[in-house]
Amino acid sequence: MLKNYFVIAWRSLLRNKVYTAINITGLAVGLCCCLLITLYIREELSYDRYHEHAPEIYRVLQSFRQPNKEAKLPPPAPEEYQVWGCAPVGPALQEYYPEVQHVTQFTSPNTFLLEHGDKRFQESNITFADSATFDIFSWKLLSGNPATALKELNGIVLTKSLAHKYFGEEEALGQVLRVDNSFQLTVTGVMEDIPANSHFSFDGFISMNTFRKFRPEIFGWWGYVDFYTYFRLPGGTDINKLEARIPDFVTRNVENGANGWYAMTFEPLSDAYLYSRAGRQPGVTGSLANVYIFGSVAVFILLIACINFMNLSTARSLERAKEVGVRKTVGALRSSLVSQFLTESVILSFISAVCALALALLVLPFVQELSGKTLGGSEALKHVLPWVLFAAGVIGLLAGCYPALVLSGFRPASVLKGKFKASTSGVLLRKGLVVVQFSLSIALMAGTAVVLSQLDHMQSHDLGFKQDQMLVIDYGGDSEVNKKIEAIKGALSRHPAVKAATASRAVPGNFFPNAHTVVEDPTGEMIAGGPSLYEIDFDFVPTYGIEMAAGRTYSRDFLVDSTQTMLLNEAAAKLYGYSNPADIIGKKFSQWGREGVVVGVVKDFHYQSLHRKVEPLALRLAPIESLNNITLKVEDGNFEKTIAELQAIWNTVVPQRPFLYTFLDQSFSRQYRADIQFTSIFSIFAGLTIFIACLGLFGLATYATEQRVKEIGIRKVLGASVAGIAGMLSSDFLRLVVVAMLIAVPASWWAMSRWLETFPYRVSLSWWMFALAGVLAIIIALVTVSVKAIRAARVSPVSSLRSE
Repeated sequence: MLKNYFVIAWRSLLRNKVYTAINITGLAVGLCCCLLITLYIREELSYDRYHEHAPEIYRVLQSFRQPNKEAKLPPPAPEEYQVWGCAPVGPALQEYYPEVQHVTQFTSPNTFLLEHGDKRFQESNITFADSATFDIFSWKLLSGNPATALKELNGIVLTKSLAHKYFGEEEALGQVLRVDNSFQLTVTGVMEDIPANSHFSFDGFISMNTFRKFRPEIFGWWGYVDFYTYFRLPGGTDINKLEARIPDFVTRNVENGANGWYAMTFEPLSDAYLYSRAGRQPGVTGSLANVYIFGSVAVFILLIACINFMNLSTARSLERAKEVGVRKTVGALRSSLVSQFLTESVILSFISAVCALALALLVLPFVQELSGKTLGGSEALKHVLPWVLFAAGVIGLLAGCYPALVLSGFRPASVLKGKFKASTSGVLLRKGLVVVQFSLSIALMAGTAVVLSQLDHMQSHDLGFKQDQMLVIDYGGDSEVNKKIEAIKGALSRHPAVKAATASRAVPGNFFPNAHTVVEDPTGEMIAGGPSLYEIDFDFVPTYGIEMAAGRTYSRDFLVDSTQTMLLNEAAAKLYGYSNPADIIGKKFSQWGREGVVVGVVKDFHYQSLHRKVEPLALRLAPIESLNNITLKVEDGNFEKTIAELQAIWNTVVPQRPFLYTFLDQSFSRQYRADIQFTSIFSIFAGLTIFIACLGLFGLATYATEQRVKEIGIRKVLGASVAGIAGMLSSDFLRLVVVAMLIAVPASWWAMSRWLETFPYRVSLSWWMFALAGVLAIIIALVTVSVKAIRAARVSPVSSLRSE
């Protein structure tokens, strides 16, 4: 009997090739999209989970705020914490909490010029790390002893890729690397490359004892920020009990900590990538909102694919009605007919699943490149294969239930007499399903319009400085370069294409420190704050085209500027109590051993991406040893020729350092890479959703025209035109799309409003975004239905009425 079901099902599918192809295409594309989105979400949720002790690893979040002279500060909001903190918190944790097994700390990435033999490269992603690193994290050491690799003075652990870069196939352990032409590091270990699904990534670790040798004083400063602190607890430890003792920990260890200027909390490692709201992260972070959005899209696509299946199956009901009538007349039971039609449905579903897997395997490299994620590669598809087949079986059964019950329920007498009519409830169901399909499609189209508008808003927003034709040369703070920085700037400026040159520690979009800064407030009291810090030279403000809000910028005409003056931005002026920037001019300040007066306030400019509000910033003339970059403002023209000539000049005046450059607009735009990837993927899946919905509409149009074929013939005999008949057939479906639009617009407006709330600088929702989605849906529906309607209207009435 089962074999008979399969044979009849297979023959039926082959006999109706067009319907079969449409059904398989819709389900396959829907399953493929759902599968790819599942792999994406799986990758997002996998960050840092590969560590053996991941559930037992936490990190310290710290907050540094301006003390309140009158009362204790309330607990910080989640976004007031930052991951970047001070050094003494690590040893203090281990001393205060007996539950803490291991503590490790990293510094922020450093830039070094590494040399071995004739190989010399500038590395910008090497950090200092504690010896307990390998006791907490599960990075495999390929050579060396994990217990001692980061204990040795002047020891460095390289990743496998970095070791191969310098030593090739030669054994790296014990080899010596020269650093910045000044000291040497010995390779004490080689580790596997840090997996892509880590919330931070480094190319190498230098022992923290080496850093301690250079700057021992900062390891006791609670106000100096340059460390990320992680710790591991025994399994089953209640982290809430540890957090309850934090106030006592702060009181015991931090001077004046009881007034709330310093606060800390603990965050699970598993929350670091998707759930953390803290600032100054050590690496990339994901978006939980995007995960929910993609998850919703996957559900929408799968739902629409199932609806298509149901609509296309019931659209064939008239064609198969006589078959059912004959089979019932000769004794077929309804249960056997249900089994027969369910078998067809499941076969179609499994064929679609196989096609979906093949399609996913084909497009997976493109999706990985577009998303910037590995998604597990083809191996991930193998792991999810059983689940895909299971889902295909469930989808086949669920999607085939209604058509099977409808077809098997036909009365043979009525069907064989030609008196069969579709039930009103069935018509309403099919129309309702189309409304659901197009509601989802319109919502996704409106969402796409909003997402594209927001991305364009971020990329075109006035940043408050000039970023076009700005060439940034990163020389890693080389002391020899800094000693003759003015001469090097002069040599580069003499090139006819260079219009201006400046040197600085940081440039917009790159790493910057914070600085403990005390400024005189309107009452004359000196109050402390921790604004971001840009260390710059005299030419930075004019070269970058930053406008002044009050006062003046630095000038070589004032001898005191190099040691006794400071610039702030408008946000920093407000931080110290000045709503009018001009009022802070002449006020006293103290910062990192320098005292003087504020001489100018620059207008707020976006030195970070537009994902964050402009934060308080101090701009101070840099000591020579603090500079890292040279920025050249070059005129538009033959960039390749200009860069080649500038490189020749550089190699002459700075022979010891490679010429490493980026264009500021390109490097700054990298901050929006995740937004661009999200927009591209969202738009593609929204387009595929609309495509699948159109298949469903085509199925319903087919069903409707087959029901009304004799009516169409009579109308043509009575003189109706092709256009009139096509319009009559299309009008019913356009009404459904309008209903869908009335449902989708308020729902998508609410959803996208919530999404935009995650951006401090966001586009305003406009009516045209939703009107455009509705108009596009109507056009798409009209084109889809018209194809079938016009074809039906052009059929000769002789053919449609010959059975009468």
